[in-house]
Amino acid sequence: MSNDVRAESGSDCFSEQGSPCAIERGRLIVVCAPSGAGKSSLVEMALARIERVKFSVSYTTRKPRGAERDGVNYFFVSHEEFRALSERDEFLESAEVHGNLYGTHRAHVEEMLAAGFDVLLDIDVQGAEQIRRRTNEAVTIFILPPSRDALERRLLLRNLNNREEIERRLHNAAHEVLLWDKFDYLIINDDLDRAYRQLEAIIIAERCRPGRQAGQVRVVLDTFGGESIDA
Repeated sequence: MSNDVRAESGSDCFSEQGSPCAIERGRLIVVCAPSGAGKSSLVEMALARIERVKFSVSYTTRKPRGAERDGVNYFFVSHEEFRALSERDEFLESAEVHGNLYGTHRAHVEEMLAAGFDVLLDIDVQGAEQIRRRTNEAVTIFILPPSRDALERRLLLRNLNNREEIERRLHNAAHEVLLWDKFDYLIINDDLDRAYRQLEAIIIAERCRPGRQAGQVRVVLDTFGGESIDA
């Protein structure tokens, strides 16, 4: 089997005879931050550099910005379409953020997790709290800006919002940063490369938990005679 096929299957576990082990279920990696703190940049870096990671494309009622593409950055839908999805309970989480609706599609996420991929969710603190209540398999990470001034500068430099919108995002950020201790991990993004290395370390460390490697462990144990060697 080629490396490309192995990567796409989500499994890099093979016995000495070359047969694949059972694919271990992936993990939800929830990344939250105030608007402008750099979470989208960090998520993009992780997707480009870490194997077996996929991105959960959210649904939103907001309009596309710049070069954003439907189905790649977001699924852009009307308020009516969003409400219909919500009424059918198709969202793992959903929230209103800065006047727009956002939601994570449950079936899309489940399909990727079952295939053995870790799934990155770029969502807000409301969505993270919903996921905490609904599942215990999520790893939650909060990205904190180094200061309010730094956050304001980043919002101004990206030139996506008018002054009124920036003030609203800063106001919301003042409440969001107080929730930092509700998360499993915290990254202070005062340097993008260092913050990325911390994010990568978290994802790799989570993969090293014994429960995440049961299939590969069984292959190793079989070479020693299996789990019942002393029976």
